Amino acid sequence: MPEEKTISIEPKNEQTDEIKNHLRILYLYQLLLTESDQDHMLSTTQIRQKMQEYHGIYMHRTTVPYDISMLRAAGIEIMSVRTKWWNYYMEDRTFSIPELKLLIDAVQSSKFITEKKSLVLIEKLTTLTSKTKADELKRSVHIIGRAKSDNEKGYYIVDVVNEAINAGVKISFEYFDYDGRKRHILKNDGKPYTVSPYDLIWDGDYYYLTGFCDERGEVRTFRVDRIEDCPQILDEKSVKKPKSYKVDKYTKEVFRMFASDKTTEVELLCDNDAMKAVIDQFGTKARTKMMDQNTFRAKVKVCTGPTFYQWVFGWEGKIRITEPEDVREEYRKMLKDALKGL
Repeated sequence: MPEEKTISIEPKNEQTDEIKNHLRILYLYQLLLTESDQDHMLSTTQIRQKMQEYHGIYMHRTTVPYDISMLRAAGIEIMSVRTKWWNYYMEDRTFSIPELKLLIDAVQSSKFITEKKSLVLIEKLTTLTSKTKADELKRSVHIIGRAKSDNEKGYYIVDVVNEAINAGVKISFEYFDYDGRKRHILKNDGKPYTVSPYDLIWDGDYYYLTGFCDERGEVRTFRVDRIEDCPQILDEKSVKKPKSYKVDKYTKEVFRMFASDKTTEVELLCDNDAMKAVIDQFGTKARTKMMDQNTFRAKVKVCTGPTFYQWVFGWEGKIRITEPEDVREEYRKMLKDALKGL
């Protein structure tokens, strides 16, 4: 067989110059995007020097304003300021610095996002502004020491759940808790849950999945970072949402810090000055009724457990559980257990 020849696709010098001319305006856009802002403008001379240094492209001083006019014609907002010479900077940003700072704060403070993924995300967010502004943003980032999830799969779990919600099909997954040695202990006797996913809810520090659970025969709530592995998307169609289920109503009624995946309607008898606490936790549409001049009754849906009971206890008797009796008994037991050894 004849020897196979390697064909070179390296362009000739003339072709290289032509390609550079075509790329010149894109390189100019990248330069203004990454190295200019209102506090750090680039003069015509600086632009010419950087284009030569970064890309080996020579620009005549009259070419700079011409190319900038082309970028403006494409809808890109480039500002020009005249001192002794013309200076330019990119004004057209997807996000302002305060908006980026807000997003970065949300990422770094979220317990759901792992420390490793937080750093990656913040690095990406800082590329949405100039290098100088990005350095300023990075100096304000403080992640170390913040309690974060250790579930690196969280991102992908959210993606799979979203896919299932959009497709209207069920998912199957294992759900875990921790034992005293920080080991994962699978719930539901180690068997997977089969869930018709309805909504993903960001509440406080975590993502929660709400959906109809086949094993429990009702709508349940699951913390996404407690899902053991990426859920399996099933072929079976999701159970329709109950008529009583409305995500905005559901999120306002359910206690913000979940202790379990099951909600219970609880009646509270509260002193008037505890109203702010009820509104903070359950919103202004929480069902309340004045009992007398000093007290009111509230009916709310909560995930009963230590978090809820600690909240009640923190009001030093100004919030009292009146119904149901099994919740009252569970609260009494927690208080008695807390007194042991004192």
